[in-house]
Amino acid sequence: MAKPLIIVPTFNERKNIRQLVDEIMRLYNDFHIVIVDDDSKDGTAEVIDELSSRYKGKVYLIHRKGKRGFGSASIAGMKFGLKNGYDLILTMDADLSHQPIYLKDFLSAISENDLVIGSRYTRGISIVNWSLKRLMLSLWANMYIKAIIRIKISDFTSGYRCWKREILEKINLDNIMSEGYAFLVEMVYRAYKLDARIKEIPIIFVEREIGKSKINKKVLLESVLMPWKLVIKNILKKL
Repeated sequence: MAKPLIIVPTFNERKNIRQLVDEIMRLYNDFHIVIVDDDSKDGTAEVIDELSSRYKGKVYLIHRKGKRGFGSASIAGMKFGLKNGYDLILTMDADLSHQPIYLKDFLSAISENDLVIGSRYTRGISIVNWSLKRLMLSLWANMYIKAIIRIKISDFTSGYRCWKREILEKINLDNIMSEGYAFLVEMVYRAYKLDARIKEIPIIFVEREIGKSKINKKVLLESVLMPWKLVIKNILKKL
């Protein structure tokens, strides 16, 4: 049986992380979780320490100094997974917007694929509690990315994913350029260039009820520029 690991990056998610971990463990007791915390100031790490004691050998904490970004945190989790022999490496958000009920669908779909993406757009629009402005921005971003990198995917910016270790081993994680959410686009592009089998499955995305989004102007700028950087580096054979 495959050995699955879930990576959850956190920054000030004390009010969400306990519920997420408890729900995953209730539904899927054979999953392991590594939480990569970027020096949260609200006591997130202390809550994770409690969860690690309760679910001994199943919940791990990587505590990092400073706020180093979503992409960097995801890479730290992936390296942990590869080093410790996990066959499947999943990523999801800490804020409960990625519902654990879909984990079984990822496991089913990954058997014949290398990367499975939980998509908000394969069956119309499956998003709850977003403003029209934010929805239009997300739709525009995905159309913009697709037009530049020319991969037939509907949701490049979904962080709810499942990777087979074999494809992650082929990607040089030390060469990843992105620090923020542009990491999601870069990883898809690099996997695609390695002929990875990529599949999208439908999910319903529920906007966080507690806490604030971590997206800022710097993150948005990186996301706008990254598709062009990837295409240029690929043309120059420096990817």
